[in-house]
Amino acid sequence: MKRSLLMLLLSFCFAASASAGNCEGRIINPITDVCWSCVFPIKLGGVTLSSGKNADPETDANRLCLCASGANITVGLNMSFWEPLRTAEVVRTPYCFPSLGGMELNVGIRAPAHGRTPNKSTSAQRSSFYQVHWYFTPWLFILEVLLDTKCLEQSAWDLAYMTELDPLWDDSVTTFFLNPDASLFANPAAAAACAADCVAATSSLPVSELYWCADCHGGIFPLTGWVGSHVHFPQASSLLVARFTMKLHRSGLQWAAYGEKGQCGPYLEPIMDKRVYRTQMMYPSRTTGKRDGRCCYPMGASTSLWHSGKTWASGGEDAAYLIYRKRDCCQGAGIQPS
Repeated sequence: MKRSLLMLLLSFCFAASASAGNCEGRIINPITDVCWSCVFPIKLGGVTLSSGKNADPETDANRLCLCASGANITVGLNMSFWEPLRTAEVVRTPYCFPSLGGMELNVGIRAPAHGRTPNKSTSAQRSSFYQVHWYFTPWLFILEVLLDTKCLEQSAWDLAYMTELDPLWDDSVTTFFLNPDASLFANPAAAAACAADCVAATSSLPVSELYWCADCHGGIFPLTGWVGSHVHFPQASSLLVARFTMKLHRSGLQWAAYGEKGQCGPYLEPIMDKRVYRTQMMYPSRTTGKRDGRCCYPMGASTSLWHSGKTWASGGEDAAYLIYRKRDCCQGAGIQPS
């Protein structure tokens, strides 16, 4: 039934994907565009069932677990894996949806378009602005490729958020109410810490305590679509993916699902832990080639590992990223108390 609904949706998108103006794209194919090795390592009760090249943070999840919900009790082993959960689009043109084949869905509300400020002295001081779209794409549940388990997020494919409808996305002053702590990190010491975190994220995992850093991409604050130091598009788009994920955590719209607290279900986490997220570019060019043995990277890792040839003029200046979230879950048998 789920596969039939998915195919119906993709057929509709294909029929409506005639691009107009500058909106171009390609319908995301979960079979060819998703790097399935990014779900590894998979662990059960602390034992690695299938490993991978990606670094995996240790959490405080218990190997043996117990979850109670009303009269239902689950006793089992902790299951750990990386779930491809969300897709983030970074676009120049408002209401342009590249991962839907270049479909334009203008709802009639005016929204700012892409802008970029050139600087002849150095490209690192250019600024730019993009819109972001957020999709629910729980591919493991939709395609049933891992196993039939309650550990998977059981939601349908859906377009969940459009920054074109968010008045805070292009207003750095008003969005201060969402991130008042940004004023604490506007100093050279905080910036220097981000440089060190860039090295950590690229070599292994970012430092969760340095939450104000998007590491190699720039600062996580302010939580808007403005990029203060635009070096190239993969860097700018990766920064906005990290920022938007943090924005949804602050708003209570994106929850964590790792560690002992996550074994029985997702929970609120206002400050995102960067270690439990990975990203993979799917459009305009998919990073499934594994140039260094990987095709997805921790948030904040240097794009120099993969950005070559991933963007181009006329059709290659929008992007779609698949976001993987680490999941700890109590996998076991239910007990009905008499």
